[in-house]
Amino acid sequence: MNVSVNRNLSDQRLADPRPEPSADRPLAERFAAVRAATLALAEPLSEADAQVQSMPDASPAKWHLAHVTWFLETFVLERFEPGFAPFHPAYRVLYNSYYEGVGARHPRPERGLVTRPSLAEVRAWRADVDARIAALLRDPPPDAAALVDLGLQHEQQHQELLLTDLLHAFSCNPLAPAYRPPEAGPAGRGRGLHEVGPADLAAAPDDAGATAPRWLAFDGGLVEIGHEGKGFAFDNESPRHQVFLRPYALADRPVTQREWLAFVEDGGYRDARWWQSAGLDAARTRGWEAPMHWRRGAADWSVFTLRGEGPLEPDAPVSHLSWYEADAYARWLGAQCPHEPPPRLPLESEWEHGVARQGPAAIAAGRFAEAGALRPLPAPDGEGLLQAFGDVWQWTRSDYAPYPGFRPWTGAVGEYNAKFMSGQYVLRGASCATPRAHARLTYRNFFPPDARWQFSGLRLARDLD
Repeated sequence: MNVSVNRNLSDQRLADPRPEPSADRPLAERFAAVRAATLALAEPLSEADAQVQSMPDASPAKWHLAHVTWFLETFVLERFEPGFAPFHPAYRVLYNSYYEGVGARHPRPERGLVTRPSLAEVRAWRADVDARIAALLRDPPPDAAALVDLGLQHEQQHQELLLTDLLHAFSCNPLAPAYRPPEAGPAGRGRGLHEVGPADLAAAPDDAGATAPRWLAFDGGLVEIGHEGKGFAFDNESPRHQVFLRPYALADRPVTQREWLAFVEDGGYRDARWWQSAGLDAARTRGWEAPMHWRRGAADWSVFTLRGEGPLEPDAPVSHLSWYEADAYARWLGAQCPHEPPPRLPLESEWEHGVARQGPAAIAAGRFAEAGALRPLPAPDGEGLLQAFGDVWQWTRSDYAPYPGFRPWTGAVGEYNAKFMSGQYVLRGASCATPRAHARLTYRNFFPPDARWQFSGLRLARDLD
C-alpha cells in the first residue's frame, strides 16, 4: 500500500471502528481470543480439507486463515509498525480480497488453486502477525486500536464464512463427511414431515404439538433505526435516522422446515405464480427443488449439516434459502390463507424496530456458533419474537442501500461495505455459525437475491391496515 492510502486509514471520522459493546475486556485479550477461535475452527481440518474451493462464491479454509491475517498486516502493521516489512511480499496479492486501493489481487474463483503456501506456512504467518500486533498493543499509537478492532470484527465475519464454505464443500463429497461428529439434536415435535400439507399451515395447534406462528402487532409511526454511536459498528449501520412505518405484524418465529416442506410438496418450486421472473429463471436453470442441502431419499427428505446428514427437524427454522425462494414462499402462503392479510418479507426497519422492543434479551437468547449445534434448532418456549438472533439470518425485502446521510469510511477500508450497495438485499439477525460477540441489533448483512449457501431463512411480516 502506498503512503497516501495508508495515511487515509487513520483519517476516518469515528462513526468509524470503535470497541464493541463487550469492550470491558482489554483489546489485547480480545485479540488473542478471536485469533485463537479461528484456529480452533480449522483444527479438525486436513490439508486437503483446508485447500478445497467448491464454488466461486466460496473460499478455501486456508484462504480465510490467510486473508484475515493479510487484513491485519496490511491495515494495521503497515500503517503503525516502525520499520515494517511484510512476512512475505507475494502474500499481498494472493490474499487481497477486493481492495482496489491496496493493489492487485488473485482472482476469487481461483483461490483453490493456490496450493502454496502450505497450511503450516499460513499458520506460521498468523503467529508472526499475532506477535507483532501484541507488541503494538502494549503502547498502541492513536487510531491503531480502532483498526485492530475492525480487524477482529472482520475476522469474526470470516469465522462464519469458513463454516458455511466448509459445509458447501463437504456437501459436494459423496462420502457426506461431518465437520464435527453427529450429535443427538432436540426431537422434532409433531408428525413426520411427509404427512404435512398446505392446510396445516393455517391450523391451530394440533394434537401432536405443531403450532402455527403467532403474529405480534406493532403500531408503526415515526421510529428511529441505525447505530446509536456506542460501541463498534460498521459504517453501513449509520447514521441513526427516522423512518415512517405503517402498522405491521411480525411472526413470532422463523418459518420452519415443516412449513417449507408443504411448499415443496405442493409444487411451489415449479409454479410460476409465486416467483419473480429472475428467481424462476434461477430455479429452473440451477435445478432448485428444495433448499440447498436438502436431499430427497426413497421415502423422505434429509438435510446435510456440519454434523453430517440426518432427517429434517420439523420445528427447526428452514435455512439455506435465496431471497427469491423466501419471496416465493410468502406469495404461496398467502394463497393458502386467502382470508388472512397476505404475508410478505419484512422491511429491515420493521425487523429492527420490532426486535428493539425486546432489548438485550433478544441477543442473550440467541444460539450462536459457541453453542456448538452448528445448525438451526427448534424455537424455545417463550414470548415475543423468538430466534431473532442465532439459528438463521433472516431475509428482508429491503434493498441494501445507504442510509440517509451515509458516509463511507475513508481510505481503502471505505471499500469494506459501500461499493456493494447495489443489487443486494439485507438480512438481519445472526445465525448458528455467527460468533456471539459479532451480533447486534443494527447489523446489516447483505447478499445477492440468488445466494443460498449461507444460513439464511425468513421471518414473515404482514400489514395491519
